[in-house]
Amino acid sequence: MRIGELGQATGVDIETIRHYEKIGLLSPPAREANGYRNYDAAHMERLAFIRHCRALDMPLAEVKRLLDFVAHPEADCGDINRLIEEQLGRVRERLNSMLALEKQLVALRGRCGENHTARECGILHELVAASHEPEGRKS
Repeated sequence: MRIGELGQATGVDIETIRHYEKIGLLSPPAREANGYRNYDAAHMERLAFIRHCRALDMPLAEVKRLLDFVAHPEADCGDINRLIEEQLGRVRERLNSMLALEKQLVALRGRCGENHTARECGILHELVAASHEPEGRKS
């Protein structure tokens, strides 16, 4: 199949497929006589695996490590468990950061009542005041 068909079948953008080839996540396909790439079922399966890992927000370096394990099924899976634990830690850090952001936005929203002009808006006053604080003091 051609790159457009592969992209459509897997939901991956053509430029992303080319990038994965360039960085070695996806092996180069055979070329037809006219120079077109000719992908097979193995490419589609590998690309679907990569896409699923990326949907779990795994960095490409970690996806490559997982693909190495797929290629070497005799390897110890302890490293796979550690890799997933590391990703879980990154996700938890982001969740905590997002919760802190939500708390800041709720507090900011509480600074202003309804039916005021922009000049009287507590949200704008707070944002302007915070933009004048030194970086270390902003919350």
